[in-house]
Amino acid sequence: MSRLLLACAVTIFALSGKTYAQYTETLNSNRPGQSQGAYAVGKNVLQFEAGYDTGSDKHQLLNTDTDIWGIDFSARYGVWKEQLEISVLGRFQNSTLNFTTGNVAQRQFSDFETLTLGAKYLFYDPGKNEEEEVNLYSYWANRKFKWKNLIPSVAVYAGANFGTKDNPFFTVQEGISPTVAIITQNNWGRWVWVNNVIGEYIGTDFPSYTWITTMTHSFTPKIAGFLEFQLINGDLYSDQIIRGGAAYLFTPDFQVDISGLFNLKDTPARQNIALGASYRFDMHNGDEKIFLDDGNTGESKLDKKMKKKAAKKAKKKNKRKDVPDFDGDGI
Repeated sequence: MSRLLLACAVTIFALSGKTYAQYTETLNSNRPGQSQGAYAVGKNVLQFEAGYDTGSDKHQLLNTDTDIWGIDFSARYGVWKEQLEISVLGRFQNSTLNFTTGNVAQRQFSDFETLTLGAKYLFYDPGKNEEEEVNLYSYWANRKFKWKNLIPSVAVYAGANFGTKDNPFFTVQEGISPTVAIITQNNWGRWVWVNNVIGEYIGTDFPSYTWITTMTHSFTPKIAGFLEFQLINGDLYSDQIIRGGAAYLFTPDFQVDISGLFNLKDTPARQNIALGASYRFDMHNGDEKIFLDDGNTGESKLDKKMKKKAAKKAKKKNKRKDVPDFDGDGI
């Protein structure tokens, strides 16, 4: 079965403008991909993300065909500072195992495939409190590519994985084990590029290491898509997975999404399609926001504000008559 390769994470909506704080005008969702964005949800913001998926795993060597449905979920809350969030991430899965040869009876089992309590902190943001010099005579000079835009925002994540003794999923390890991640994010207008380097079950007999790279693009202020590649390397399980999907932003606090995945091997060959939603309870009481790009002109509100401020300053200092009127108000 071929995959649906359109996708969305509202990260693109919330993070495409200049960064002055973590709080955004629209929710900042990690769905429907598997990577985490570098930015927190914002102080006093409570956000829930959940999805239902169904698919199959076909293993050529074991001669099995496993039907799967699962529910993944996360609860994220911004505390203390704009840059910090705590979260509970998990996935419950039900599997029906069928053997394609012989007369072995069907098996059915279910449990939490993942359950993690953790925290994420953005410790470097190249755009925070950035006051760029504005060229009053050239719009294009202000919009041209800048090499410093290649410098990403960087966050760290640390958490604890919880595994039960009788868990039927072989990738889950018993007890509590650590997971850590380094997260980078580049914001290029309507494009956002996120990378996660993750270490799981560190210090156990079977650690696992993962790299996820995700590119998202906003087509309109309400519709966005993503493509994602995930590389997993571990003694218990290794894989290469491609995902894609799309999301629609109904309100600043609510989005829905659809996505799919397939992998690049046959032990097992994986197929999956998912539907999901994200909703936030916005209790943020600060007045700093990340402004979104203007859908008509490509300029953010902050761009316009900075141009207006610079024009007034130049006129007052130099008492010139030829300062361009960027906002059309005669000032």
